[in-house]
Amino acid sequence: MTISLDCERLYPDSDGQPMADNTLQFRWIVLIKENLELLFADRPDVFVAGDLLWYPVEGHPEIRVAPDALVAFGRPKGERGSYKQWEEDNIAPQVVFEILSPGNRSGEMSKKQQFYDDYGVEEYYIYNPDRNNLQGFCRTESGLRGIEEIQNWTSPRLGIRFVVTATTLELYRPDGRRFLSFLQLEQRAEQADQRAQQADQRAEQERERAQQADRRAEQADRRAERLAAQLRALGIDPDS
Repeated sequence: MTISLDCERLYPDSDGQPMADNTLQFRWIVLIKENLELLFADRPDVFVAGDLLWYPVEGHPEIRVAPDALVAFGRPKGERGSYKQWEEDNIAPQVVFEILSPGNRSGEMSKKQQFYDDYGVEEYYIYNPDRNNLQGFCRTESGLRGIEEIQNWTSPRLGIRFVVTATTLELYRPDGRRFLSFLQLEQRAEQADQRAQQADQRAEQERERAQQADRRAEQADRRAERLAAQLRALGIDPDS
């Protein structure tokens, strides 16, 4: 118990900073993190987290950062208070995202970029929703380097595609589906349920119409049989 408490004091799970400075930044953080979790829901070896402290070096708790979203391939899903790299087979998160707010400073972001470069991040994406500006960095032999053409860029690790429109950023899964908020997903699910119910209603109406047509055909057959019987009683052959 003492060891655990000492570890918690040495590597705290919180840096005392808020997850986001405003609702727009928070919405984007949640959108990216939740959609990445959906994307890799069937991959038990892909860990996705948001605003989680990452400690890359054991014994140096001062070396840490909390990406707005991170993806670590080769690590199991599960709850964590922080990402201590030496407890994660020394695997660094391969992809990180940062969502800017008006409170972010260029010096702060430069330090983060250097941190990600120093500690092995393969892909680093920065989005400023207020300015609708996207930047990306991808690892080369000489470290993280800026992606010159980010429009329609496809992440080598994630397989997602980035599209910057005139007003916003759109992210697309490998199957072409766009990243949606929980509200949008719920609305689409409700619309799909409504369409399914309408389809069931139409199918039921078609069955009822078919049954009515069958009943009318049976009634017509019985009337024809009665008429034929009456004609035969009068000595008339209805088939002649």
